[in-house]
Amino acid sequence: MNMIASCKARAQAMHTPRQWTALAALALLVIVLVPLLPLGHLAPLFGKFLCLALVALAMDLVWGYAGILSLGHTVFFALGGYALGMYLMRAIGDAGVYRSALPDFMVFLDWKQLPWYWRGFDRFWFAALMALAVPGVLALVFGFFAFRSRSRGVYFSIITQALTYALMLLMFRNDTGFGGNNGLTDFKRILGFSLYQQRTKVGLLVASGLALLLGYLICRFVVTSRLGRVLVAVRDGEERVRFLGYSPLRYKLFVWTLSAMLCGLAGALYVPQVGIINPSELHPAAGIEIAIWVAVGGRGTLWGAILGALVVTVARSWLTAAYPEYWLYVLGGLFVVVTRWMPDGLAGTAMRLAHRPWRWPWWRGRARREQREEAAP
Repeated sequence: MNMIASCKARAQAMHTPRQWTALAALALLVIVLVPLLPLGHLAPLFGKFLCLALVALAMDLVWGYAGILSLGHTVFFALGGYALGMYLMRAIGDAGVYRSALPDFMVFLDWKQLPWYWRGFDRFWFAALMALAVPGVLALVFGFFAFRSRSRGVYFSIITQALTYALMLLMFRNDTGFGGNNGLTDFKRILGFSLYQQRTKVGLLVASGLALLLGYLICRFVVTSRLGRVLVAVRDGEERVRFLGYSPLRYKLFVWTLSAMLCGLAGALYVPQVGIINPSELHPAAGIEIAIWVAVGGRGTLWGAILGALVVTVARSWLTAAYPEYWLYVLGGLFVVVTRWMPDGLAGTAMRLAHRPWRWPWWRGRARREQREEAAP
């Protein structure tokens, strides 16, 4: 009975009953209705948006609640993508251009045998495990040394961007065994299903939607717990938290590693839908753009980060096709407008408007307040 009461209390702390009903309806919508929609070629595009929203959610977890501004989350995203991409390359088998058991790019570069670090990636479960474990272990090791040395603020952001740039240069090399500049591409099938079939595309879209929902619930569980309250305290005053006897290192390291694993999951779902993974995903500008998604949507809200990622990525997808020369100006202008007039992002602005009485226009409401202040003794 105590366990049931505890679970009920945690559920109430995370969401109201009405919100839980809405989430359940959304999950049912993704599982039942989405496969019935005539999405056609739009299914991979929508799946791509959902994967990028999961990255923004992971970024908001560390930036919005722990005050850790990372410009290197593309590292974890790309590592998860490369892990599943290696499985997809092994799944091609002898159906490649050169009819070899080796991936085509290895045959082209005159490799004689498969590198040792490619072993095991012919199994899906192993690749899925590596998509989570490799980003998690890297984040754990990197975060341990960075947080123990008390790197934070802009210094930590610069270090993470340097890590991204270093890994990008490494992946560009042909002798690393990851496809060099071209990366990994020309995938054929996943778990025996052809990636060109519509049902496979829709299945990946549903998996992306469920992963985003699961990631949101995990993050929500963390931030509404006592651990989440400590994280907010670390964000607002790390030295005070340390003075009170807590170890910010452990809390920051946990949330940093969890965020990296969520990014790895997003990358693993992203690659089979886009059809390629190459070093361009590691460009430092991509890390800055993730931070813009979170800032536009609303830092420290979780759902705002998802909203910001969807708004910006959908706008980018349309503008880069319709007006490619204006996209960067629109992105920069959007960031300036949000930081200047909507510091809480779209989510914060929406919540303020939802609680504002609309019986009077804002200018009449202001006049009434001034009259009450003048009449007060």
